[in-house]
Amino acid sequence: MPAPNLINIRQQLERVVGPAPWYWKTFPIFRSGAGQRFVWTYHGEQGPVGYVVTLALEQEPNKPRLALNTYCRPFVVSPEYVGIWCPEGRNIRLAGFAPDQLKTFDLAEIAGWFKQSSDRIYSATPPIADFEVPLALTAGMHKIDVPGELATVDELIVPTSYRAMSNDDPAFALFVVYLQAGLVEVLPQKWFTGAQYQVGKQWISRAARDQESHRIFGECFGAGTFLLDEDGRSLAEWLERR
Repeated sequence: MPAPNLINIRQQLERVVGPAPWYWKTFPIFRSGAGQRFVWTYHGEQGPVGYVVTLALEQEPNKPRLALNTYCRPFVVSPEYVGIWCPEGRNIRLAGFAPDQLKTFDLAEIAGWFKQSSDRIYSATPPIADFEVPLALTAGMHKIDVPGELATVDELIVPTSYRAMSNDDPAFALFVVYLQAGLVEVLPQKWFTGAQYQVGKQWISRAARDQESHRIFGECFGAGTFLLDEDGRSLAEWLERR
């Protein structure tokens, strides 16, 4: 494998999707199968829809078709769908929606609703695909049943908290979901332990794979940006410390 180009990786990191609402500007703007352009809107920190991010047609930003609560991340599903993944209980939920089929709704319908609910996604139209990956999976590769509508996606790298039995055990993991292959690889982050970091205040917010070196890089909120070793579990170096 070629050596990582750190300048290139830093540029890639700026475009990696992070969780709603803090990283909403990284969310993909896309055209649907019917050629309609969809955009995201963040509704600020105050009021009944505080911290909510909505999806709407570019020409109809005030007519939302999808609403995301905290920690959701969207991804494009070729050729015409949008996917959302988010933590839900002791699982990672992955859902797919057909943007052209989504019905509009009034923001008043969800005013205060997300704040009272553990739900992460709101839509007036059911998803076309919906499944969960359990967080209790052990390290290594596992088979999963992926709905065909989402199976065009090669890889998603999902950072998530991970049950640590002691302060020296990994408190975070990367779940690398290979949707085309129907597999998920669990990579506990050996370097992220309760003994070394303030778990909760510091957490891995986003991660991706460098297409040249195939190494995983990412951002640890409250600590900095990083590059992992080839095993995907050990810290190789900090790109930037905070």
